[in-house]
Amino acid sequence: MNPTIYQQALERIEIPGTGRTLGSEKAVKTLREAEGALHLSLVFGFPIGSFHQTLAEHIQSALSAAGNSLPVHLDIRADITAHQVQPGVSTIQGVKNIIAIASGKGGVGKSTTTANLAMAMARMGARVGVLDADLYGPSQPTMLGVAGIKPDQASGKLVPVTADGGIQVMSIGFLVDPDQAVVWRGPMLSQALQQLLFQSEWDNVDYLFIDLPPGTGDIQLTLSQKIPVTGSVVVTTPQDIALIDARKAVDMFRKVNIPIFGVLENMSVHICPQCGHSEAIFGSDGGRNLAEKLNVPLLGQLPLALPVREAMDNGRALDLQQNHPQIAAIYQQAALSVALAVADKSKDFSGRFPKIVIE
Repeated sequence: MNPTIYQQALERIEIPGTGRTLGSEKAVKTLREAEGALHLSLVFGFPIGSFHQTLAEHIQSALSAAGNSLPVHLDIRADITAHQVQPGVSTIQGVKNIIAIASGKGGVGKSTTTANLAMAMARMGARVGVLDADLYGPSQPTMLGVAGIKPDQASGKLVPVTADGGIQVMSIGFLVDPDQAVVWRGPMLSQALQQLLFQSEWDNVDYLFIDLPPGTGDIQLTLSQKIPVTGSVVVTTPQDIALIDARKAVDMFRKVNIPIFGVLENMSVHICPQCGHSEAIFGSDGGRNLAEKLNVPLLGQLPLALPVREAMDNGRALDLQQNHPQIAAIYQQAALSVALAVADKSKDFSGRFPKIVIE
């Protein structure tokens, strides 16, 4: 065994879908020969389900090319930790990282994006939660197929409802009559949001996606002042009026020091279900141009397709991604990009230190 040659060969291997290498991620933790085999362990700070098998094959090939003839015992795992948020904001027990999904206006598919990013992240192997913060129009219970279920209680807290993929879901939609209008002023909305978040028994969530209401009002202000947000994703459609409002959402996050992980363009093209013809009925590349102007990544361009609408109306997000691989691949790549952005942030060590109280 020549560990130096093997190490160099490993460090050059690209991690599929990331533009990164094992060396740049410092992923190789142990490399040793024992009992007639080569033992290799790799640890990543983001979910690995989307590339695990492909990466394992690349590693076998690279080691063979470097001269290895021994069997390879490969251990690849993810170790997802909490990362830094706004200063002075309390962390949430059971939640490591919070991703806010926002838009400047309604009707751009923000809730659909939230549900599918969460499902994609769960399919990649992460522990995922969704908090429905659109208190006037909660839609996550329907989209994730758990409408009408009442959350249990444990130790004085609400237990999030579990959807397909093991996604933990909390929404005001579980607690009020779905046909009843929520007629609350701003302070009541802010209080309700905090109760749904802080008084829920989240179970070791790696990524909690918060589906925000449209605009830049009370809920968004509460989010920035009271809730530990790791970063945000801005959803838009290509047309000019949506882009104008999306810029407002971006400006809001920048003013409150919440990083923007990227822009996701929804309804980029309409795909005819009969003939497959594609047409950019809302314009072209508006999201891409916005991302370039803001110097943030374009996380993906999603089609306006009938299967997406049908899946969301029927609470079949998992079926959508299992049965429509082209759509699933876009959400998967977007989710992976978000996970990489989270992993690149400094880690949060505040939970390791006791609180100091001066009386």
